[in-house]
Amino acid sequence: MEGIKEDAIHHTALKLAEEIKNLSIYKSFYSDVQKMVCSPNVKKEDFKQTLQQAMKEKGLDTKLRNTVFHWVRTQTKQNDPIACLTKASAQWEKRIHKSLNSMCSDLETSLAKIRPQSEKEELAEKWNELSTYNLDLSKYRPVYAPKDFLEVLLTLSGYIPYTREDEPKWEFAHLPLQVKTLDHLRKVFTEWANGEPLLGVNPNMPSTVTAFASLEVERIGLGERVATLGYAPVIQEFLKKGCPQCLRAKLWAQVLGADVKNHQVAYFNQLKKSVLEVDLMIDKLIFKDVQLTASNDDQYFVFEDLLYQVMLCFSRDCDVMHQLKGNIGNPLTVTIKGKQPSPESVNVFPPSGIIPFHGFTMYATPFCYLYDDPVQLYYTFRAFYIRYWHRLHYISTHPQGIVSLCLLYERLLEANEPLLWIHFRNININPIRVVFKWLMRAFSGHLPPDQLLLLWDAILGYDCLEILPLLALAILSFRKENIFQVNTIQNVDAVLADLSTISVIPLLQLALMKP
Repeated sequence: MEGIKEDAIHHTALKLAEEIKNLSIYKSFYSDVQKMVCSPNVKKEDFKQTLQQAMKEKGLDTKLRNTVFHWVRTQTKQNDPIACLTKASAQWEKRIHKSLNSMCSDLETSLAKIRPQSEKEELAEKWNELSTYNLDLSKYRPVYAPKDFLEVLLTLSGYIPYTREDEPKWEFAHLPLQVKTLDHLRKVFTEWANGEPLLGVNPNMPSTVTAFASLEVERIGLGERVATLGYAPVIQEFLKKGCPQCLRAKLWAQVLGADVKNHQVAYFNQLKKSVLEVDLMIDKLIFKDVQLTASNDDQYFVFEDLLYQVMLCFSRDCDVMHQLKGNIGNPLTVTIKGKQPSPESVNVFPPSGIIPFHGFTMYATPFCYLYDDPVQLYYTFRAFYIRYWHRLHYISTHPQGIVSLCLLYERLLEANEPLLWIHFRNININPIRVVFKWLMRAFSGHLPPDQLLLLWDAILGYDCLEILPLLALAILSFRKENIFQVNTIQNVDAVLADLSTISVIPLLQLALMKP
């Protein structure tokens, strides 16, 4: 038995060694190790021991451990696809591509073309103040909005062949997916369910350690030590109880492996160069989306210029598509107009593979509160998107995907707020309709930034999006008396429209601790 175990570890180690060679970190890491081997600290007669010691002292040991941690997290086993979801996903993708192409025809423009020199120079000159860049966007419209995506998801149960005619079609209930109960979630969010002290409940909460004046001071002290250690699994564990505002930027970048080095800066500049050289039709959609969302939001309008830079560069990042291969469908391919015909003039559109929807920018806006530097903001946002956000607007069977989250919300509501569930049935409102925009945008633009960042701390800490439907349930539960008084979807939306007074952590803790 021991031999089999050792063989398995050996094979995993070999696979890991091969995988690391394909990572962007490999060249610089290999170079650092080579230099270290040549240093007097590494002795030939005790090579293994002295090399390990030298790697620890130079921080390469932590770097390697973090690389393994991030690699392991990307190796999650894919669920077997359900035929109806695969079919629906392919049809939805065709609709989006058709919508893009018809918009291009209507506007007599191309999906991709070389920018004229004058336009390129103007864009470069205004790069740091893109809000002053003049574009006529009056005829451009978002390719789709969350409500369009929801309509597609609501047809999924119609594909299930074994639904009985006499059963009510309460949309996601007939999908053969496994989701957690509230008891299961209590085991996931153990610290919260046990009522342990968390940041975000009371800033002056006394510390359990006498050396600290308050819980916040205690968390800052511990957080500084964790940040210095720089070991991603330890940081992840730390984030479960909330992150002090002063450390969040550093800890998020560390836990996501998004620390910026010289080659990342060079790559970002390459993306910028691509923005300046090639005009993609979705550039206008990005400008339009920023204007319709962040620019109209009292919390985010000051970050407009920063968001244009980040979102335009994101659209050009083919590494996003490479890392999400198999999770985001099949992107369009286009010929870049104005480029000499060659294999290089045929490109994936957009290079990232991601077509933005109405509100897509809101996945990036909260990061503006953490980073002034567009490069660091970009890499942390990108890592968050690749790890989590893409799951919220693609159809899949993944347990953290939007379909499973919708089903989890329905099951939690039915089991834990049966009177509210019955009320929705009686007034003929599907309860997913009143919370879907929260789930799809991970509450960005709905919660105040300070509360949203506490929620996203928990997503990182528990590496889990199931907290989103749990919060949706908690908010409905909190406002149920008002919901009982109304009987139209417009009035339910009005009851739930303003979340500015919501305190996320106490509400979630209450939901998990409730008997």
